[in-house]
Amino acid sequence: MVAGLGHEVLVANAGRVPLIHQSNRKNDRLDARHLAKLARLDPSLLAPITHRDGTAQAELSVIRARDAVVRARTALINCVRGLVKPTGLQLPACASAYFARKVAGLIPDTLLVAITPLLEQLQSLSDAILQYDEEIERLARTERPETKQLEQVTGVGASTALAFVLTISDPHRFSKSRQVGNYFGLRPKQNQSGESSPQLGISKAGDHYLRRLLVGSAQYILGRFGPDTDLRRWGLKLAERGGKSAKKRAVVAVARKLAVLLHRLWVTGATYQPLRNAGKAQFASAAV
Repeated sequence: MVAGLGHEVLVANAGRVPLIHQSNRKNDRLDARHLAKLARLDPSLLAPITHRDGTAQAELSVIRARDAVVRARTALINCVRGLVKPTGLQLPACASAYFARKVAGLIPDTLLVAITPLLEQLQSLSDAILQYDEEIERLARTERPETKQLEQVTGVGASTALAFVLTISDPHRFSKSRQVGNYFGLRPKQNQSGESSPQLGISKAGDHYLRRLLVGSAQYILGRFGPDTDLRRWGLKLAERGGKSAKKRAVVAVARKLAVLLHRLWVTGATYQPLRNAGKAQFASAAV
């Protein structure tokens, strides 16, 4: 509304302005003065936030609603297993979507009153998730066709591709694709001072849900079913460096590279070549 009147609008990231949220003299008048001074000196000090349009926010809500239902289903499945366990019965492993039907005939008679309503709710949640999946597929194909570029990468499905596109909205916000990894909090934190430069975990800034999706895709790429790609080879080589946290660090590093790759594919519209670097190395060795 304010921007429509011709004014430049800056929405500050409150978590990145400690001058305000950590002040022991915090009131609206001082906050406004500090914000005005920072904006006049250098707007980047406010770490300004770019708002999505209403359509993108509504579409992203479908993905987030699906995630909430998936979490609820997982919690109910764990509850059913926990209720049955004291009886000495261990329910079989199976896909979450088929859990309610598969275990319905295995529940002890003494627990039917307690567990039958839970199984009914589980089936209802599975049906809802299926409806969400269909809607996400529809949105990706009809409303956001650019997601097709991102789905070229094995391990990146419609949900991840659509969430990536909707969260960023405008890919040209970033002058370099490698900035996207930082945007999603996948870069290591820094606390360097003098000769001290400790190794820290990732910053976990930005959208935590999309970061979780990227990590999940990275786990698939490095997993037993992941296809042979430059990204997989690089991640496995990184995981071989040893240490109890080597695999976890490799997964995060692959997630960061994956974010960069997806942004690059989106901006350029290029065809994904899974073994591009390996092909270059083979050609160079053959030339020698």
